[in-house]
Amino acid sequence: QVQLVESGGGLVQAGDSLRLSCVASGRTFSSYTMGWFRQAPGKEREFVAGIRWSGDRIDYADSVKGRFTISRDNAKNTVYLQMNSLKPEDTAVYYCAADIDFIVLVTAGAKYWGQGTQVTVSS
Repeated sequence: QVQLVESGGGLVQAGDSLRLSCVASGRTFSSYTMGWFRQAPGKEREFVAGIRWSGDRIDYADSVKGRFTISRDNAKNTVYLQMNSLKPEDTAVYYCAADIDFIVLVTAGAKYWGQGTQVTVSS
């Protein structure tokens, strides 16, 4: 069982930066692929970024490539999402996710989810 708690959301202006954090419980954090998804009002939840347990595979949605960076610190059971050059269309609830399989997470979803943190970008 993995429990995930996100933090770092907030209200920012277009062009600003924000860093989300997700702390995972459980002794097997380092075995899991971690990722970030988001859901905007009236839209389906979508994949944002994923990072394999070793950090050797990373994937991003096309909409965030070059602006967002995912990273992890296995010693702290934490995964981060650095978001730069934020746009109003990045406004959404951001969810941390974990799955044992990298391909599953980046293509279909994840087994474990956090509660989400709101990111609002004003124009």
